[in-house]
Amino acid sequence: MSEASQIHIPPSFMALHVPPGKVKPLIGQREMAARHELCEDMAQLLTEQAANLQFQLGITEALALERCLRGLLATPSVVSEAEARWVVCRLAELLHWPLPEWALQPDT
Repeated sequence: MSEASQIHIPPSFMALHVPPGKVKPLIGQREMAARHELCEDMAQLLTEQAANLQFQLGITEALALERCLRGLLATPSVVSEAEARWVVCRLAELLHWPLPEWALQPDT
């Protein structure tokens, strides 16, 4: 059994790479696993930075998450916009913060 097949990729991440009305992702399993690992690592690495940002600046959790999203979108060659939004949602989950308002709205 390969290492990639042992990695659990959440359906929320897989859905980022499936076009509307289709069931098959646009990328292969290996690339999907690599993209997920990158995004998960980014969320894990941002936990301390986001918590410190929120505390030091005295801003809301939502604003700290928004700033993290803007930072991720500043270099679109690293992650796509959809992946950046997934990273921020995962970051909120890791920090036990409420999901950003935009994450709760359908069609965004």
